[in-house]
Amino acid sequence: MDAAEARTPIGLVAGSLGSGKTTLLRKVLEQTDRRYAVLMNEFGELPIDSEVIRGRNVEIAELVGGCVCCSLTGELEAAVEEILDRVHPEYILLEATGIAEADALVYEVEERIPRVRLDSVVCLVDADASIRFPSIGYAGRSQLQAADIVLINKIDLVTEAEIETVVAQVREFNPDAAVLRTVRCAADVCVLFGLEVENRVRNLPVHGEGTFGSFAYTTDALFDEIRFLEAVSRLPPSVFRAKGFLRFHEGSRLFNYVAGRAELEEFPAEATKLVFIGPKVEEDREAIEGMLRGCEA
Repeated sequence: MDAAEARTPIGLVAGSLGSGKTTLLRKVLEQTDRRYAVLMNEFGELPIDSEVIRGRNVEIAELVGGCVCCSLTGELEAAVEEILDRVHPEYILLEATGIAEADALVYEVEERIPRVRLDSVVCLVDADASIRFPSIGYAGRSQLQAADIVLINKIDLVTEAEIETVVAQVREFNPDAAVLRTVRCAADVCVLFGLEVENRVRNLPVHGEGTFGSFAYTTDALFDEIRFLEAVSRLPPSVFRAKGFLRFHEGSRLFNYVAGRAELEEFPAEATKLVFIGPKVEEDREAIEGMLRGCEA
């Protein structure tokens, strides 16, 4: 079995109208050379140069670098299945509408589409609009509560004190999400959505967060799964994302972790190889490696 046989990761991008979701999707297309499928309710805001392929549940258009842009015309589950069968993407990005209830989308992805796995939920917050219109409706609360990562965008339009006010608003509804402060969504999409993080993340500057670093852990020893999951629950806040392969007595697994949420999936591997990414993560490397050695069976 190769990597193509694993469940396809899907990332959800949520946020209010005008918060920067389409800007973030453009950065996906600019920064990666992987084959993405971007699924939107409408793709008129992205440059479409080639002929649109009309399917039963989705319209598909080729973009740069082999990526595709897809417009939802039927049910989400059927559209995702059609994308998987027709274009075989390495990653699917779903842009939710500004009024979408993100918890319902998370449920549908996790419970009704078995060929994909939820990678991360990224919620964009318009810092300027949050100060001028601080009331958060049901959809906004749903998006914040479902988020693994919150990008507080457009911070160049507000003061430092106002940024802290917006952070406090976010924390009221989600105390656990990783919060990044951005101008024009200037964050590395490979870190946000888990592709090529091993090679892309070293000394990555993130506005207001210092730099992101990474380190790898490799061993031929078998792990104890219960002890490993306990160790994962105690990872320090410096770990923003982790991924890799693990070997247990019961078999090997693909491991994905983002902002406190961890998942294991059956996957063949010959050795345990993990990478940890986050702000100042190298400072906690010795402690994390000690925890991992304690998981070796």
